[in-house]
Amino acid sequence: MTESSADFAASTVVVVTSPTDPLATPLVEELSREYDERYGLNDGIPSSAELSRYPAEIFSAAEGGTFILLLADGEAVAGGAFKREDAETVEVKRVWTHSAHRRRGLARRVMAELEAEAVRRGYRTVVLTTGARQPEAVALYLSLGYEPEFDLDGDWEAVSYLSFRKTLR
Repeated sequence: MTESSADFAASTVVVVTSPTDPLATPLVEELSREYDERYGLNDGIPSSAELSRYPAEIFSAAEGGTFILLLADGEAVAGGAFKREDAETVEVKRVWTHSAHRRRGLARRVMAELEAEAVRRGYRTVVLTTGARQPEAVALYLSLGYEPEFDLDGDWEAVSYLSFRKTLR
């Protein structure tokens, strides 16, 4: 009997760590490759350069952030982070599911864990952006109650960075 997607997502172990943790390396490397494949060069710079825009420390609890991985059998299958924007707001970054484990509820679990941690810390709002060439991310965020700050029927490529906002309960 095969394990359902919901059971698999629920059975993963949440680890609070850092983007520099060796456990995160395969996940971050795959994310880098996919960014470059989907978006190519921006002004001659690989799109994956976005992943190094922020120092790892910004995702630490000491700086108001967090970085989590979901582990299955000791390997990272999904992850995500948030960084502090202000006293009431965090920005979610780098939500990613390993390509071998997609469509199993892992990104939804990552988002639930990030939102729960934000609530525990007293944050009231989550903001995030995704790229115009990531319709699966747009669908996820809409399904989780995030409000788009762009015209869903407009030209996503012209907007480029698609912004969302959600008030936490």
